[in-house]
Amino acid sequence: MGIEGLDNMELKRMNTNQEQNTSLPIRHNLTLIYILSFIIAILMTAASIAGLLYKANVYPTDELLQSFLPNDVVNLLIGLPILLASMWLTRRGKLIGLLFWPGALFFVLYNYIVYLIAMPLNAVFLLYLGLVMLSVYSLIGLVAAIDGKIVQGHLASAVPERLAGVVLAGLGLLIFLLVIGTIVKALILQTPIAETELALHTADFLIAPAWIICGILLWRRKAFGYVAGLGLLFQASMLFIGLIIVLLLQPFITSAPFSLVDVVVIFVMGLICFIPFALFIRGVMSNRNSPPA
Repeated sequence: MGIEGLDNMELKRMNTNQEQNTSLPIRHNLTLIYILSFIIAILMTAASIAGLLYKANVYPTDELLQSFLPNDVVNLLIGLPILLASMWLTRRGKLIGLLFWPGALFFVLYNYIVYLIAMPLNAVFLLYLGLVMLSVYSLIGLVAAIDGKIVQGHLASAVPERLAGVVLAGLGLLIFLLVIGTIVKALILQTPIAETELALHTADFLIAPAWIICGILLWRRKAFGYVAGLGLLFQASMLFIGLIIVLLLQPFITSAPFSLVDVVVIFVMGLICFIPFALFIRGVMSNRNSPPA
């Protein structure tokens, strides 16, 4: 085979990739979102490695160390791979990658809101601030680029809309009410809330409404529900898995004791997300009318 034959094969391969990408339900080019997401991946890696290598400087108190050092490992083992994998699948023209991508960005946003609120002002704080800002911009740009009507047409009745909607809205409402109850109780009794706990409650307060709104829209079979539903189930499932990993790691890298009961409770709660998440994936993968899954 000559050089001309190789050139023709390369051209065909490029054309095939281009056809796969254009088959996705997107309104405009995602180049900027790819760039921002790569920057997020780099900053997340830098922030996590800094926390692991310079833990005494980054986490000056035992409370911060126990809360965030295991989470740095989770960000490297879960947060980074799910973001890069979503981008890679989308690049290959896979619908499931496109629907996972907002969830991966939402995972990063949720995590670093907690860091941003709980951590003292230091050099690493700027990384957390940048991660929150870039995650918000990337998430808005990505969701706006997805054509919800086309996604709705592909997935309607192929995925468990009602089950997924109930799970998302129910979990979001439960978390929101628990946060409100905890804060009101602390205000009435005049009892202080630990910084890391308050940061977590604040992140829950900001994120839970997205689960509620998306769950309701998915239940009602609205276009935006199909666009964001799988991503939020993805994010919720990864949060449960990440929390289990944190609980398993804490006794080894911090002085926190191991609690088997907490691990079992979190796993059982996670099943509430894992089941509709798996069914939603199966619906996307098996739907013949959808773009490549």
